[in-house]
Amino acid sequence: MKNIYVLVLTVFVIWMAFFDTNSLMIHLELRSEIQKLKKQQEFLQEEIAKDKEILEKLSDQGELEKFAREKFYMKKENEEIFLIEYEDSLKTKKHE
Repeated sequence: MKNIYVLVLTVFVIWMAFFDTNSLMIHLELRSEIQKLKKQQEFLQEEIAKDKEILEKLSDQGELEKFAREKFYMKKENEEIFLIEYEDSLKTKKHE
């Protein structure tokens, strides 16, 4: 404590680590935020790749028709559609 340089250096280090706008704590928070954003970016890039694959598939007329029939129950003219639902897939109330 008698040496002024040690005292000034100690105050400076404490100030830089905790109180400054560019403090060590803020850097650590920003680093963790960057890591989260990188993970999110990787996830979204995978989703984009999946969507591009689906779009490539749907560019074929036969695949587009199959998709429309399966997902949206579309049909051709003079065609009937029968939906078969199994009992375990139905949401029914059980009477006790």
